[in-house]
Amino acid sequence: MLRVLAVDDEQPALEELLYLLRADPRVRSAEGATSATEALRRIGAALDAGPDDPAAVDVVFLDIHMAGLTGLDVARLLAGFAEPPLIVFVTAHEGFAVHAFDLKAVDYVLKPVRRERLAEAVRRVAELAGERGPVVDTSADQIPVELGGVTRFVPVADIVYAEAQGDYARLHTDTGSHLVRIPLTTLEERWRSRGFVRIHRRHLVALARIDELRLDAGAMSVRVGDAELAVSRRHARAVRDLLMRLPGR
Repeated sequence: MLRVLAVDDEQPALEELLYLLRADPRVRSAEGATSATEALRRIGAALDAGPDDPAAVDVVFLDIHMAGLTGLDVARLLAGFAEPPLIVFVTAHEGFAVHAFDLKAVDYVLKPVRRERLAEAVRRVAELAGERGPVVDTSADQIPVELGGVTRFVPVADIVYAEAQGDYARLHTDTGSHLVRIPLTTLEERWRSRGFVRIHRRHLVALARIDELRLDAGAMSVRVGDAELAVSRRHARAVRDLLMRLPGR
């Protein structure tokens, strides 16, 4: 389910595009912006908030000819972000297609927009968004993960620890691991109330799943199942104190 921002400085064209997008069952939400400046502000705020925020943007449907910054200018600026939204250009002009695809656009839709042509653009975006990974709601009791092209739901209670892998996190359970498109810092914030604690810049661990706390020549580590994970000096005291306060410890 895609979260869309449509950008066009002509209000009637924007309203028509939003109407068609909202009618597509693959679109969760579609909001509009009437200038490139407004679009950049909203996209920047969405990227700062994280991929599971209600204001997040998966794809921008972007007009090219606008007052001030053009759609091509917006695409160039977005290319500088670590995790920019996907881009589909929607324009009355055929002559910019080469430039658009040089900027990694997913599609190039000509006005007047036909419902069938827009549906094809949404299909392409949905496929690429699926390859990037599912949009994750980390406040839920279950977390969706992709496995062989199928979305499965893993209970948060089954997760032993999470491991940072760039802008992704690998979730380890007793039976395997799953990669999700969400930073470890976001998981740390959302799962703190569920008993997860940061032990290292790379690892977030369920306290109740820690089997042993080890000290060796001043270095601390914890054992969770078959894995032994280092505890950084920065987190050592907090981890030890939290473990000592756990019932039954």
